[in-house]
Amino acid sequence: MRRLMNMSLAIVGAFSLILLTNTVSSAQKLPKSIHIQAQAMGTSTQMGRTFSLNLIINEITTDEERVGLLGAFQEKGNEGLVNALSKMHSKGRMSITGTLGYDVAYVKLFKQPDGSTKLRMVTDRPLRFGEVWSSSRSSDYDLSAVEIVIPKDKKKITGTLYPAIYLKINKEGQLELQLYQNPWNLVNIMKR
Repeated sequence: MRRLMNMSLAIVGAFSLILLTNTVSSAQKLPKSIHIQAQAMGTSTQMGRTFSLNLIINEITTDEERVGLLGAFQEKGNEGLVNALSKMHSKGRMSITGTLGYDVAYVKLFKQPDGSTKLRMVTDRPLRFGEVWSSSRSSDYDLSAVEIVIPKDKKKITGTLYPAIYLKINKEGQLELQLYQNPWNLVNIMKR
């Protein structure tokens, strides 16, 4: 009986250790939130227009979540990716001056060979009532993305905002980014 009890405790302990280990490794919560402020400057048809953009990053997307998103995209394309992103818990927030902003579902950091770091954020774009009601073309572009490059010396941070995008695989089997409007250049980027 005592041996059975010790064996049960050992099994419970092993499962607890596995669960604790998986929880710790899968949760990539940052010790301190990253706050990024930037000025978005319009290009081409939006030339001369500008607004402030605030990003708050609390967590980094895990590799398991990334694999799940890739699987959803391969299975159902852009619609599958949007559905998967909408079910993920928030990794941070993105807001434009004068708005409440919205949650960001995917945040990933990529170390580059030159020592710089590339930050990518992708989320499902909240569609406005008018877009959905009129079934306008813009409602097909239901993703938003931000890419910021932080150089090794952290002096000249650059970035781009893609406010409305649609992802698809082209004939060559490459991932293609279709834009509803021109990208916005991010300038005066400050990371706190």
